[in-house]
Amino acid sequence: MAGQVLIFDADDTLWENNYLFERVIEDFLDWLDHPTLDRAELRAILDDIERANSAAHGYGSKVFLRSLGECVARLRERPVTEAEREHIATLASALLNHEVELIPGVAETLDELGGRHELLLLTKGDAEEQQRKLDASNLVHHFRGVHIVAEKGVDTYRQLAEERSLSLEQTWMIGNSPKSDILPARQAGMNAVFIPNESTWVLEHGELDPTDQRVLHLRAFPELREHF
Repeated sequence: MAGQVLIFDADDTLWENNYLFERVIEDFLDWLDHPTLDRAELRAILDDIERANSAAHGYGSKVFLRSLGECVARLRERPVTEAEREHIATLASALLNHEVELIPGVAETLDELGGRHELLLLTKGDAEEQQRKLDASNLVHHFRGVHIVAEKGVDTYRQLAEERSLSLEQTWMIGNSPKSDILPARQAGMNAVFIPNESTWVLEHGELDPTDQRVLHLRAFPELREHF
């Protein structure tokens, strides 16, 4: 299928992201060591706080640190101390340093696909933080356009299609998140490619229609070369 427009998600599609957050959460729960709540109950409380904060403040490491602090305050029923804030920041140092680990085969696959198709990037989150990760990835030269947005919904995809005069029948959104990548792109009339990542954030999960013929399900990123 030559001459397609391939729109790529970034976090957990091009590079690993959420597993770093999961590592921090595991260390955070160890540190909390709550006397009455087990890990599942603590995680449920943190998930609720993250859900509220992502809706109100967006995404990224800064909002994540805010959620961890609010979790401590809720569980200990008092304001977070400066020492606790410093400890949380230490736990999350890998996030704050914006380390980037490409998913295997990404660079080579983008290099090959770029010779046959128009490649775009669409990622959500804090603009400055996402740009730093993109710069560190050394992938930006593969894309004819980079779009960093606060949230991905059906209107995001419709607006992008209008801005770039995209043919929906020849446009594919490629990502790991049913909630942000696949479902809204399909609602906007685009095709989609779902590449699952076992570390995908729980708040990005969603149910896909197994009968939808315009969603291609792949196991790994390099498989894109077999279809495009």
